[in-house]
Amino acid sequence: MGSLHFPCFTSMAALLFSFFVAASWMPEFAAGKTRHYTFNIKYHNVTRLCNTRSILSVNGKFPGPRLVAREGDQVLIKVVNHVSNNVTIHWHGIRQLQTGWADGPAYITQCPIQTGQAYTYNFTITGQRGTLLWHAHISWLRSTLHGPIIILPKRNESYPFVKPYKEVPIILGEWFNVDPEAVISQALQTGAGPNVSDAYTINGLPGPLYNCSSRDVFKLKVEPGKTYLLRLINAALNDELFFSIANHSLTVVEADAVYTKPFETDIILIAPGQTTNILLKTKPTFPNATFLILARPYFTGGGTIDNTTTAGILEYKHPNTTHHTSIKALPLFRPSLPPINATKFVNVTQFVENLAKKFRSLANKQFPANVPQTVDRRFFFTLGLGTSPCPQNSTCQGPNGLKFAASVNNFSFALPSTAMLQAHFSGQSSGVYTTDFPTKPLVAFNYTGTPPNITNVSNATRAVVLPFNTSVELVLQGTSILGAESHPLHLHGYNFFIVGLGFGNYDPTKDPANFNLVDPAERNTAGVPAGGWIAIRFFADNPGVWFMHCHLDIHTSWGLRMAWIVQDGPQPNQKLPPPPSDLPKC
Repeated sequence: MGSLHFPCFTSMAALLFSFFVAASWMPEFAAGKTRHYTFNIKYHNVTRLCNTRSILSVNGKFPGPRLVAREGDQVLIKVVNHVSNNVTIHWHGIRQLQTGWADGPAYITQCPIQTGQAYTYNFTITGQRGTLLWHAHISWLRSTLHGPIIILPKRNESYPFVKPYKEVPIILGEWFNVDPEAVISQALQTGAGPNVSDAYTINGLPGPLYNCSSRDVFKLKVEPGKTYLLRLINAALNDELFFSIANHSLTVVEADAVYTKPFETDIILIAPGQTTNILLKTKPTFPNATFLILARPYFTGGGTIDNTTTAGILEYKHPNTTHHTSIKALPLFRPSLPPINATKFVNVTQFVENLAKKFRSLANKQFPANVPQTVDRRFFFTLGLGTSPCPQNSTCQGPNGLKFAASVNNFSFALPSTAMLQAHFSGQSSGVYTTDFPTKPLVAFNYTGTPPNITNVSNATRAVVLPFNTSVELVLQGTSILGAESHPLHLHGYNFFIVGLGFGNYDPTKDPANFNLVDPAERNTAGVPAGGWIAIRFFADNPGVWFMHCHLDIHTSWGLRMAWIVQDGPQPNQKLPPPPSDLPKC
């Protein structure tokens, strides 16, 4: 009798198993909760520096609204496009495990959301906690379309540092008196460098050091004897920024939503796309003074730059609530920041390198650093500027009458006209992209020495294909063609470990001996030093198509970008699911 029921039993077991697998994906069965947001992209008039212009914003806010969730939560954000521009939103630094359709870079993982259309981004926050940012990922729209992502620890879990009295997001950005879309359009047309921003901002406000800006000042009001967690975000388009608060030390405790070994510093350097959580311990008693909060650029290239400083004010609450002494009567202290033109000051370059080396993973039992100890695939990518030909019968304003370009391994990446992820998923990549991106430069040269005479780059849509769970080592080497510049490189869909960095040309025989494979910094965006290199490692454990690019938007616009294609793994939870029904069409 039992043998008659055995097949029935196995099918019932299979049914139950599949039910529990399915249930584990449902919000009500998941550990976290489901959080719903609606982002309405609309026009919104904003005045800064006595200039009023119509900007694109989310829900009428600049910077945009906070997206708050806990580790383990599912997040659904319905983005509705009410403007004439095509729009996408990228959730910068979110791992997007099996949710590549929600990553957001235009023509890589999705076609843009067109006017009058909507798309719901759906992802679960897995194994991350701290600060990230969201921003538009098409052309230069992120100049005003950006905001903080705040990931709190799971319920009943605490920070691995002292609990702060208050948490304050601080978003560094840029203000343009004209539409940044006109700026990049003109630069691409003429082939020249773009016009620079008119001001830097702290939480959207330029501060008192600019003309016609005495009222647009960010004020951080604090009480004596407290600890504040500052969630620092660089949302600027094209500038790495130094940040400091006069007469106050800052303790770094997290970077790119990964806890770090705490260290103290007076100055932070933060690149576009990077986030850093810092603890600010206020003075034990009312100091009878106010303190400037400053941010200004770290500049390594040639050309022009917005050579200005944004300022906010750290203001202490007076213990006597009836105290009416004017804040203007109190002495105002100013922090000292490194000189802007770093190329002329060796000590600035050294300071930046020393600061980068202070970032270390916690690498403990609760927060391990899973650094690949062995490597399946090694890659060597050169990054830098170059030129592309000027259209016939016209003159261009770039170097030698050509157009500025930028490249990885001398290939300037051309965005396709349809999304690569859809082409990959449907097996219809022909005519969209090729998979022959070179693993090393086609021509070796002295990368940081005297540059070669030929500066032209090739133009193509090429990708690298990786089998699931490949351990990757990638050396990113800066070049001195048309000037050595720092490149903050961002990898979508992954965190990576910075196992080594240095100046000059990477030496594959000597440099690996000094790699840190124990507690290296784990990041999603890292600065490749001007005239130097970094070595990173990661496991390709997330199937999909993943963009990698310089987070200086002008370099991305010029082509300093490429794509990784990670194949499905054998298990159901290692495969990319089909696209959602509302995925935008090109």
